[in-house]
Amino acid sequence: MSATTVQTRTEPATATLKLHSSAEGKEETEYRYSHLLPFFSQDHYPPLTPFEHIDPGHRALNHSNPRSFLDSATQITELTPNLGTEVFGVDLRALDSDGRDQLALEVARRGLLVFRDQQEFIDAGPDFYREWGSHFGRLHIHPTSGHPQNYPEIHLVYKDANSSFNFEIDDSITSTVWHSDVSYELQPPGLTTFFLLSQPSTGGDTLFTSQVSTLKKLSPQFVAFLKTLKAVHSGVEQANFSRSGKRGGIVRREPVENVHPLIRKHPVTGEEALYVNRQFTRRILGLKREESETLLKFLYDHIDKGGDVQARVHWTPNTVVLWDNRVTAHSAIVDYGDSKQRRHGARITPQAERPVPALEDLDLSF
Repeated sequence: MSATTVQTRTEPATATLKLHSSAEGKEETEYRYSHLLPFFSQDHYPPLTPFEHIDPGHRALNHSNPRSFLDSATQITELTPNLGTEVFGVDLRALDSDGRDQLALEVARRGLLVFRDQQEFIDAGPDFYREWGSHFGRLHIHPTSGHPQNYPEIHLVYKDANSSFNFEIDDSITSTVWHSDVSYELQPPGLTTFFLLSQPSTGGDTLFTSQVSTLKKLSPQFVAFLKTLKAVHSGVEQANFSRSGKRGGIVRREPVENVHPLIRKHPVTGEEALYVNRQFTRRILGLKREESETLLKFLYDHIDKGGDVQARVHWTPNTVVLWDNRVTAHSAIVDYGDSKQRRHGARITPQAERPVPALEDLDLSF
């Protein structure tokens, strides 16, 4: 395929990507997923309101065989002992309500599921994406990212030779930034679905880490102390990055800061997980500045260096990945920039409960 030229056009109400002529004056063949290119509306949304989240994984606990949704699988491989399962032969689009409940439970238990050969799912379109995600929780609308036109619930990542709408920091020696998606929300995401519509010929993998396993590496005495702590997660820096003219230049909902426990408990499995991340966690309340910075640096370094509890997803065409943001963190790997090739992904992001502290009755006020 010849190189694609993508430009950003700003109009009174919207900005969107447009495909133009490629080399030698020949128009590029219509991009199959042009209807899912990033669109930047000028819409503004009020603050999110709290809601009661009922995790579908709870229902699966009562099933006689909560893994029966995998009965049609032709191959199931554990990516690592601690995190991740790769599945062939299961048609996600065909799962009924019970199957989706079971899927939610399995994602909670394994942290990460990678489903291959999912072209029908990917090609089902944005109405299906919304219906799919709504089974797992209230769909999150990202405050700054691009989305398919008329479908703000679908978060898009996009990078090609001329445009990037990812949150990248150009003055860093690495593109690896561990995070749990929009952890600054009062009710951050739970089960998340992500897939690529277009990908570079090599590179662009995604790293995941088990925050359950990173926690287990720490001494019991230290964990007991961490359970007493809470931290501020902030969306301000991300919003300011967009306001600077990057990431589409749009802020549709004013940024928020919320307080979450350093260690949270999964509402279905009961597992405890470390819940800090370099991208959005800003400070530990109740500690002096130097104490907070030192402790967070230790925890970030622990997450960064924990290769024995990490998994790497290599994207092949028609792959759909699901992970549980409550017990994992992840990072894109932006190693394909010199190729000038397009990476275009879509994320379906249901919100879950407000993080449940591992220490009962921990005060989560500022």
